[in-house]
Amino acid sequence: MDKILEAVVMSSYPNNVKQGLVRRVIEASKQPMDSEQCWSMLELSTKLYLTGDTKYKREVGKEVLEVYGHYHPEEFEEFFNVRFLLSLLQEGYGPLGKRSHYVLDYIQLGLQFVLESPSANSIFSLLRIEVLRKVCERPSPKQCAKISRLLTQHPQCIPTGKHQLLFCQQLIRCIGHFQCVSEGEEEIMEFLEQVNKVSSLLQRIWRTQTSTILPSLKELFTIISSTEEQEAPSNALASVVQFVPLELMDGVIRNLTNDDSITDVQMMMAIGRMIDWVSWPLGKNIDKWIVALLKGLAAVKKFSILIEVTLSKIEKVFSKLLYPIVREGALSVLQYMLLSFQHSHEAFHLLLPHIPRLVASLKKEDSNSAASSLEQLAELIHCMFFRFSGFPDLYEPVLEAIKALPIPNEDRIKHLLGQNAWTSQKNELACFYPRLASKSETGKIGLINLGNTCYMNSIIQSLFMASDFRHSVLNLTEGNSQPLMTKLQWLFAFLEHSQRPAISPESFLSASWPPWFTPGAQQDCSEYLKYLLDRLHEEEKTGKRIYQKLKESSLMSQAVEHHYLNKTLIEKMFGGKMMTKIRCLKCLNVSSREEAFTDLSLAFPPSDRNMRGGTSILPVEEIGPQFIEPPEDAGQLTGSPWIKRKAPMAADPAALPMLVETLGFQEPGEAANPLSGSDVGVDKAKDPLLAFGEQACAPKDSRSVPDLINYFLSPERLTAENKYHCEKCASLQDAEKVAELTEGPHYLILTLLRFSFDPRTMKRKKILDNVSIPVVLKLPILVAPEETGEVCRCGKDSAAPGSGFVSVVYDLCSVVVHSGISSESGHYYCYSRECTDTVPHGQPRDGGPKPATDKQLDFEIQWYLFNDTRVSFSSFESVSNVTSFFPKDTAYVLFYRQRPGRQSCLLHEALAEAGRLHGEPALHKDLMEAISKDNILYLQEQEKEARNRAAYISALPKSPLWWRDLDRDKDDDSSSGGCSPAAGGGGSGSFHGLVF
Repeated sequence: MDKILEAVVMSSYPNNVKQGLVRRVIEASKQPMDSEQCWSMLELSTKLYLTGDTKYKREVGKEVLEVYGHYHPEEFEEFFNVRFLLSLLQEGYGPLGKRSHYVLDYIQLGLQFVLESPSANSIFSLLRIEVLRKVCERPSPKQCAKISRLLTQHPQCIPTGKHQLLFCQQLIRCIGHFQCVSEGEEEIMEFLEQVNKVSSLLQRIWRTQTSTILPSLKELFTIISSTEEQEAPSNALASVVQFVPLELMDGVIRNLTNDDSITDVQMMMAIGRMIDWVSWPLGKNIDKWIVALLKGLAAVKKFSILIEVTLSKIEKVFSKLLYPIVREGALSVLQYMLLSFQHSHEAFHLLLPHIPRLVASLKKEDSNSAASSLEQLAELIHCMFFRFSGFPDLYEPVLEAIKALPIPNEDRIKHLLGQNAWTSQKNELACFYPRLASKSETGKIGLINLGNTCYMNSIIQSLFMASDFRHSVLNLTEGNSQPLMTKLQWLFAFLEHSQRPAISPESFLSASWPPWFTPGAQQDCSEYLKYLLDRLHEEEKTGKRIYQKLKESSLMSQAVEHHYLNKTLIEKMFGGKMMTKIRCLKCLNVSSREEAFTDLSLAFPPSDRNMRGGTSILPVEEIGPQFIEPPEDAGQLTGSPWIKRKAPMAADPAALPMLVETLGFQEPGEAANPLSGSDVGVDKAKDPLLAFGEQACAPKDSRSVPDLINYFLSPERLTAENKYHCEKCASLQDAEKVAELTEGPHYLILTLLRFSFDPRTMKRKKILDNVSIPVVLKLPILVAPEETGEVCRCGKDSAAPGSGFVSVVYDLCSVVVHSGISSESGHYYCYSRECTDTVPHGQPRDGGPKPATDKQLDFEIQWYLFNDTRVSFSSFESVSNVTSFFPKDTAYVLFYRQRPGRQSCLLHEALAEAGRLHGEPALHKDLMEAISKDNILYLQEQEKEARNRAAYISALPKSPLWWRDLDRDKDDDSSSGGCSPAAGGGGSGSFHGLVF
């Protein structure tokens, strides 16, 4: 019968004929027959099943085996013996070099017929040993899956005792070697199915023998933490983790993170490879294990590992959001990585170039998964905006991309940030911040945030960029009896000459710290600035009193005497004077008092007040970007736009009101054209800069800095409970109070009073109104009649005949921005530029016009953005638009520099003679030596860090280039289907890129 069957199967008859003949043979096999005939048929069917070169032959062999297993069990048990199986497993079947791949399938097929036989236990014992040996030989995924199928169907064959644990460990090592060699989607799906079968076997063993779980996980960690493997272990290991019971997570993570035998490099290698597992499409709970390990590392303060891994892997995790099949897990990991990385903006900023493209892709996908992910991503981005404010230029494209998505409230943002921070102790991360490789391309140096000290950093950078003040501080001699000023000099010197990308202001902070400030809490930068200037001023005054005592002892030279008799540096640079006048409305008597100021605090007028039509005695207006040209003749006032807004006070005939003009664009040498409303006195078609001028002007319904100054200078009625006690009337009377500026400071500091106390909430709230900031400002200063001639001689811009007022021009040089809604929270950063006189050496300082070629448009001067350690190039456009894009980012403190004129001509000349305003002053020996030593130390630190970093980076696992995912999405807009970046399915290439 075996000969007949073999002849039929090997014949060239049509298939239907062969199938009919084979059916007859099989039916005949069900009848009783002798043992020899059974063996012959079993040998033939074994040969057909194991070496058949067609699927048909193998199916015939399988069918015959099943018939003989059912109808001839004794002969089958005798044939399917231990020795035969051992030979199959160890030597294989078939000719050398062409051993059959179906041995395991054959054994699985035959086992079902010998389960009740006396030899069953011997076969099970043999298979327990042989499957362990097979797994140790690292079979292919296909063979490994066959072993798993065999053991799943016949669990009696699973190794027991110590061999069972060894089997689990070797099976995990086997999975670590799995590779899918094909990029076809069918082959990949088959590979995933094979991996799933193998990992399911592990799950089965773990369920019955929980004692094997932890040793298995230890083996897994050994594999992924190894630094000796030439090839990275397969991402298929992710399939193992999904079956680990979550209740074991805390203990496993705690043991790992507290194991002193695990080096930082091994831990970083392991977590880096685990993060790569977000690409595995069939894994469950993988994101939970990754996040748990990251949290465990934070708990034991392994911040260096977390930083390196986050910065090296976050872009790859982000790119996986393109794929619906892994999106949920990738987003979970991304959320923790970003929300926990709160000591630096680096991780978030790595993603900025890719966010708009991803958002566009998710919107195009138009699925529930994409919509949900977009909302979560937008929430995450707003958290990052809140935590790392002060980068408007970088954030603008991202904000534009997500503008239509919901914005979380501040409580939700604070909750997310507070819930995920690595540590509540900022000083624990101080040594990791900043991670700056080199000095900013701007050449400027940043200041390290020492724990909510951005309020100080922004003020220090604004003062440093006030070049006249900086030069004066750097020019101070040794032994000046001003310890705080000396510390400021050192800080300025390091900002000027250090090679570090950012320096620590710790020494200056401790010296200038207001005693009522709470350490580590956010503070009001304006309050700090006032305190700092007052301290510096009082310190120098104390030095003058010491001088007076020394003078009485005749121990000082005349030169030193002259030095000490001058104003303090703070008075020279920031000091102005203001006359407060109060007029009794009954007797019209006017009392006045002059007082000094270093800044003007500008309140916001009531919302119902029409700012543009105010009744200010001394209206202030802005000048658009223009060529900086002093008038040829200070007395040339024909066609002057000054108009009277209010009658002068009685008994004060000199105080005639004046309207300051707003200048449009003008050619050098031409008279300025006054602006009325939005009319510009130039031909719009001919002026290429008009767009900038229009942009710089405020909308009609918004406020501007001139509006606030006009409100500050407007008369105030003193009535009811606020009546004035008139000495002449000797009683309380209604009165009118007005402030007039009598001396303009060299640097005008304006503080916009944005914070007010809300009695309902018992908290200080913030006024978020947008205020337009003019780049050039004209300020009216009241002068005595006898000073009018001096005004003309010093080249003052203009003065109305007999008015007693002179117009002082100020250029914007710094804007400190507060980001947030409360003075007790938020963040400060500043925009600054260096405003200096542009008079060439040797140019007569007589107020005459300079050639146009020597001038520069005032908006062309380079702006910089100082945000703690980060310094970048910026523009006045960014200064103007920051609140439009980021409503919580509002200008708070403004620095303006006075152009040369009556009040400042002597000071400008003195400054020019001392340092020529362009050359940096020479520092004294001790200071230069300290900077030189620190620069050498910094280079040494860089060398050491480079070596350490090289060791860390070399330890990071190699992974496919993350940007290929995003590039593929950009180039392939027509893809569709389940696994593509678009709606889900797609080309095989994209699927292979996802998994591997």
